[in-house]
Amino acid sequence: MNVAQVNCVFDNEFADPDALLERYTTLTGWSEALVAAGAGPVAVVQRFHRSLQLTNHHVAYHFVQDDGPCHPSPWSGSRAVARVVAALSPDVVHVNGLEFPIQVRQLRSAIPASCALVVQNHAAGGTVGRAPALRVLWRAARRSVDGFLFAAEEHADAWRRAGVIAARQPAYVVMPASTTFRPMPREEARPATGVSGTPAVLWVGRLDANKDPLIVLDGFERALPVLGGATLTMIYGTDELLPDVRGRIESSSALRERVRLVGAVPHAQLPAFYSAADIFIVGSHREGSGYSLMEACACGAVPAVTDIPTFRSLTADGSLGALWSAGDAIDCSRVLMQLGQGDLLARRQHVADHFARTLSWPAVGRRALEIYSEILKKRKA
Repeated sequence: MNVAQVNCVFDNEFADPDALLERYTTLTGWSEALVAAGAGPVAVVQRFHRSLQLTNHHVAYHFVQDDGPCHPSPWSGSRAVARVVAALSPDVVHVNGLEFPIQVRQLRSAIPASCALVVQNHAAGGTVGRAPALRVLWRAARRSVDGFLFAAEEHADAWRRAGVIAARQPAYVVMPASTTFRPMPREEARPATGVSGTPAVLWVGRLDANKDPLIVLDGFERALPVLGGATLTMIYGTDELLPDVRGRIESSSALRERVRLVGAVPHAQLPAFYSAADIFIVGSHREGSGYSLMEACACGAVPAVTDIPTFRSLTADGSLGALWSAGDAIDCSRVLMQLGQGDLLARRQHVADHFARTLSWPAVGRRALEIYSEILKKRKA
């Protein structure tokens, strides 16, 4: 199966194509997973400030100089991209993101009628409500699409309600990303990270209102009378709420003794932190992909996360760990106490095994190829 993955994002941050591919691990990971699953040839067509081609891990990357404005936006089309895609003669065209209805129409006009076109969502379902113009453009473009891909069925529902997806258009569930992280031995991970405690709870995420660190701190404090040996290690790349978090910790003698603020950690060092932890926690109100949760599961950390669509998909409806209601500190503490008093060692192994079987890049690649095959069969019929 000949697959062309199209990335319409124009990123001014990168002038070097290798640096762009190093940052866009979802783009490269998805393509390499398709190759490993048996697809081929597989190509990526990427908007860029100059045109060039390179091959990496059996994937052909076509960087296309945009023929639109100097700094292209989602609202500007790219006929140059459509021409390059058409020249590849793909069986399936995969477009990343639901922000590009104009480009989708251009692609459909350029490719043969026998070619299937799918669009993958990379954001939480609420995005559509904030872009009325996007809804209008998609209503004109949706007939160009043979199938939509979402991380959770609930995300598709929001786009159906907005009229972006027609009532009978198919939407398929597949995670848009994965990770190459793997667990490392606990006896190596704990000394390397300084993580300790029974249980050792780990936070990896932004300190912002969506992740809700203050609720997590409240829930953790409420659980401490039962989990007297527990610790909470917090890793974060952005610190919008850091003053509030510090103030909350300083106001509690229990939290001062049990919470460690680490800050930013190089990405390559995160597997050691995930492997050293017993429980992974975050208080998200919405998520499109849940990268940190995927990484935690890959390393065997047991999830104690909020009951939102993406997290339900990633945790097999909470069976890998436990789910709690976003914004509810009492429910958060309940989950922490429930998991903390259980057999976390056995759960850790179950989580890592489940990830390898259903959420790893090989699993994502196989699932994507199944979806493509079904969509292509319907298209040809």
